[in-house]
Amino acid sequence: MMTQAYLLPIIWAGLIAFAVLAYVVLDGFDLGVGILFAIEGDREERNVMINAIAPMWDGNETWLVLGGGGLFAVFPLAYAVIMPAMYPTIIAMLLALIFRGVAFEFRFRTQSARGRVLWDVAFCGGSALAAFAQGLTLGGLLQGIKVTGRAYAGGWWDWLDGFTVLCGVAVLCGYALLGATWLVWRTEGALQRRNARAAEALGFIVLCFIGAVSLWTPLLNPIFYHRWFDWPGVALTAPVPVLVALLAWGFWVGLRRGHHITPFLCVIGWFVLCFAGLGISIWPMMVPPSITIWQAASPPSSQMFLLVGASVLIPIILAYTGYSYWVFRGKVGAHTSYH
Repeated sequence: MMTQAYLLPIIWAGLIAFAVLAYVVLDGFDLGVGILFAIEGDREERNVMINAIAPMWDGNETWLVLGGGGLFAVFPLAYAVIMPAMYPTIIAMLLALIFRGVAFEFRFRTQSARGRVLWDVAFCGGSALAAFAQGLTLGGLLQGIKVTGRAYAGGWWDWLDGFTVLCGVAVLCGYALLGATWLVWRTEGALQRRNARAAEALGFIVLCFIGAVSLWTPLLNPIFYHRWFDWPGVALTAPVPVLVALLAWGFWVGLRRGHHITPFLCVIGWFVLCFAGLGISIWPMMVPPSITIWQAASPPSSQMFLLVGASVLIPIILAYTGYSYWVFRGKVGAHTSYH
């Protein structure tokens, strides 16, 4: 029979993984819309793009707070090791999200043409930097963190190498693809057609990045390699390329047949599969390659106390998130405004 000390960290690891995945998918598309400002020159069309995410963009970031707060409260050792190891990327991400949020509100209030351009650049740059920093953080975690005793033993720039940069660019392109497919679903006319063309190109690029990261990851650590290619791990990983290919088929068929929501759902499927691959690689490590979820966990009494709160809070977050998406489910046009 599994003890409480064994079971609770598994439950909490699942909850935090769910929060992170929810953040990646939900905030990913609105960060992607900001990134796509770089290729959209028309100010009125940019206003439509902003209005397509205005009702839900700040609510999407709730999941980041939940994931980070859960890590701090439930896995304090992991938090104490990951934070100093990844300070540059995490600080860059948080500053970018703050700057992006300010730009989101101020771009509608500035009176000068120059000011509008500057805030648009800030919104695009903040979105791109946040996405890139998240990819760098992922890459730094996957490549492993040096730990001595119970503390980070590396340097300020240990996370920076070719793999982390690859992950950063991959996440940047992946979020841009999510944003493009979101706009295909939520907008119409010329803006929708331009984003459909952008999604076609980005879809091919993202598939290439998925392949490159997937091939590189098993080479980072012998544990990853055995998880992916030895039995019984191969039984879980072997279907992944097939599922990716099926989603790719649905993605391009949906775009070419004018299905508005299908491409977006297929891209979400790619993200879910990539996240599942990440879980297969690192489980049950919380800080690769040496700290497991049980080693990083807080006392069972603390976990149980927090689980009671989470069992109330998470359904509430899911309910209001679902309700807000339902209320603002229609198409967004030039005359739609939430400001």
